[in-house]
Amino acid sequence: MGRRGERGAGSLKEFAALYSAIDETTKTNDKVAAMVKYFAEASPEDAAWAVHFLVGRRPKRLVSGPKLWGWAAELAGLPNWLFGECYDAVGDLAETITLVLPDFRRSEKPERGLDYWVREKLLPLAGLDDLTQRDEMFAIWQELDRRERFVFNKLITGAFRVGVSQELVMRALSKVGDVAVPVIAHRLMGDWTPSAEFFTGLLHEETIDAGVSRPYPFCLAHPLEGGPDNLGDPAEWHVEWKWDGIRAQLIRREGKSFVWSRGEELITDRFPEILGICESLPDGTVLDGEILAWRGGRPLKFMELQKRIGRKVLSKKILQETPAALVAFDLLELGGEDIRALPFLERRQSLERLVDELNRSEPSQSSLHFDLPTQLDERLATDLPDSSSGAVVTSQSRLLLASRVEGATWEDLARVREDARNLNVEGFMIKRLDSPYMTGRKKGYWWKWKIDPFTVDAVLMYAQPGSGKRASLFTDYTFGVWSEGALVPFAKAYSGLDDDEIRRVDAFVRRNTMEKFGPVRTVKPELVMELAFEGIQLSTRHKSGIAVRFPRISRWRHDKKAEDADTLEGVKSLISP
Repeated sequence: MGRRGERGAGSLKEFAALYSAIDETTKTNDKVAAMVKYFAEASPEDAAWAVHFLVGRRPKRLVSGPKLWGWAAELAGLPNWLFGECYDAVGDLAETITLVLPDFRRSEKPERGLDYWVREKLLPLAGLDDLTQRDEMFAIWQELDRRERFVFNKLITGAFRVGVSQELVMRALSKVGDVAVPVIAHRLMGDWTPSAEFFTGLLHEETIDAGVSRPYPFCLAHPLEGGPDNLGDPAEWHVEWKWDGIRAQLIRREGKSFVWSRGEELITDRFPEILGICESLPDGTVLDGEILAWRGGRPLKFMELQKRIGRKVLSKKILQETPAALVAFDLLELGGEDIRALPFLERRQSLERLVDELNRSEPSQSSLHFDLPTQLDERLATDLPDSSSGAVVTSQSRLLLASRVEGATWEDLARVREDARNLNVEGFMIKRLDSPYMTGRKKGYWWKWKIDPFTVDAVLMYAQPGSGKRASLFTDYTFGVWSEGALVPFAKAYSGLDDDEIRRVDAFVRRNTMEKFGPVRTVKPELVMELAFEGIQLSTRHKSGIAVRFPRISRWRHDKKAEDADTLEGVKSLISP
């Protein structure tokens, strides 16, 4: 599309119109066209905030739901119980508030842009007392028209979501600025503040992309359905274990170290062991890998790593009980040069040489050597290959190199894969030897051949409405299994049913509600669903005594009655020693 023309001052009305245009169509090209028009015409500061929200970044809820509920009911002249009934019918707080408030006579005021409403009205609410917040919200609701009010409500409740992926946003930006999508993707990674300067740089062809801390967009894999037989000769592929941890990039630039998660969260301080590895890397190096809880020459289950996630203070005890390691499996930058376009085989060979050089460094001359918890297994202080885990342990560090899993045929590899669960890994990653490191998920280059999930037949016990387009349907479910003649809740699931099945379950819930607890309905225990999940372990936080990972509905068991569902004892038997 080339260079942009003159930009207007911008207004919240334009952003609200963009939201509606995206929300009201299912056609990808129409969504992209709406964003192209907006980005080309909006002021740079408004466009920057629009990008911020459209790619999924949003402020945490700045005002609690109950406060907004009460103030909206007061302004609308409704009793709280009636507002509650409206909320129950609509299912979305932002939309409910928008619908119940009348159209106020707007005083003549200049149109204000998205940047003004975010910086001057939205963000300052966090530091105000309740009475001042109430007065501010009253003034905001009365100044905005209905469509603007809806978008503002979405932002303030932290529920701003609209039907575009980050990839579509990048495609629109690419058309506006005539900049390649991978370049846009890289510029959107890491920490950045919405501003006119940021947006101008985002679309400028000469912007320097290698910010000191900026990670690269992650290359993702497609799930491999039905096995790898159609992939051709295994010799054309690199096969390694699929690790079950936190995907991360280690960045060493200009003498500084950064550890980024795939969710673009800076986690450097949460893993001092990984920081030690990062500081040992040559300047201008970026590694891609997986952070794991690692002990006894093998990875621990992901749920062990969860004990460290979200902790602001890492005690000596948690560092000793759950030591972290990094399995490196790709090299993205070397000597300050972006090497993602090189074939995987060349990047892999460079990674092997780099790790070998680090391993050969004397501990006294390398920051690979740092104080290890005394309980660390001796294997972490050796240079011996650990064939059981498919990784090579780096001397006196927690850097590991993902090893290639050998197999002459796919059948040979399938037999090796059968041991994945015993090794606390999820299956295989399969990567073409000639594949570049792509942005996002591109079919044909990287595949994940995961082991079959655990499955359990469980009974629907509770249901509550979903959000967004499913806010008026009961789509969020709690399932139970039998224990001593009673159903015990053990997992929640939100996905797996098609639209027709959701409508049928919704009708069942409405006909068979036994009790109401706010939005939650207790239903007759009749529907049986097969749940699939990736991991299971004992948990004192759950009534059932177990916790499962990534539960989802795999199928509706019409052939089973409630009494045929699984027992808690049977579910616990799935837990490996």
